[in-house]
Amino acid sequence: MNTKHFINVKGIPKESLHAILKNAHALKRLKFFPPQIFSGLSLAMVFDKRSTRTRMSFEVAMKQLGGHTIVMNMEEMQLGGAESVESTATVLSRYVDGIMIRMSDQDLMEDLARHSQIPVINGMTDRSHPCQIMADILTIEEKLGAIAGKKIAWFGDVNNVSNTFVDAAPIFEFDLILACPEALHGRVPEGARVTADPNEAAKNADVIVTDTWVSMGQEGKSLEIFEPYQVSRNIMALANDHAIFMHCLPIHEWEEVSEEVAKSPASVIYDEAENRLHAQKAILAWCLEDAGVSLRQGGFNFAEPPA
Repeated sequence: MNTKHFINVKGIPKESLHAILKNAHALKRLKFFPPQIFSGLSLAMVFDKRSTRTRMSFEVAMKQLGGHTIVMNMEEMQLGGAESVESTATVLSRYVDGIMIRMSDQDLMEDLARHSQIPVINGMTDRSHPCQIMADILTIEEKLGAIAGKKIAWFGDVNNVSNTFVDAAPIFEFDLILACPEALHGRVPEGARVTADPNEAAKNADVIVTDTWVSMGQEGKSLEIFEPYQVSRNIMALANDHAIFMHCLPIHEWEEVSEEVAKSPASVIYDEAENRLHAQKAILAWCLEDAGVSLRQGGFNFAEPPA
């Protein structure tokens, strides 16, 4: 059995990631008549943090394609508790066809995947957020065409989303620059281009992207060092005329981005949020197609809607 996990973009073949995106575009075109390829399949969804977009998008994705979901939080199960990770993974592998897990601890998630006979999908950890980046690339391709050669400028904190952009840049061949306080430069993954000058980052950018300065569990930290990195009208003015603004949500109003920018024609934040649904349908299909289960409507032509 070939178990295909979706834990980090860095560990997935480039051609597979491009195929996932191609199918995500097709599945979005099929939004109102989705193929029932997951009929009879079940996805376990496990959370240790609050979730709006991750929970809704995965649950709707699975159900629109004919499958079922079982949702649990960490307090309702034995993972990391009295039962070993290996035992939990083995039991889940007997009950469901895939696991989507959103948790803080990346190492624990990877341990679960090592012991699992079914696909494990990273819904988010403190270290990485691969599903978000796939949705972001889907959005960029919709709005600006092929992502290769585009300049993407990140503003603010160094976090799981920026880390995953760093991983994705050489795979998808886009130019990435991170604008963040100098005190945080040591946290930027090796090989990434980083600057303390927000104007340098914004100049001639095709995409301006930011995230909250206060992630869950970081409440109470000082925000003063981030204030120069707010995405404002002046920052957007330095970017290319066609530049788009992205944010994975939720926004802390109006800290990391001004209201003027967030509600401007350049803002694609709600298209980006919707695209979590379509990207995750394609991720699920990639994970499940060789997982020892039989997808219905095998060989479905994603490129052509049904007559």
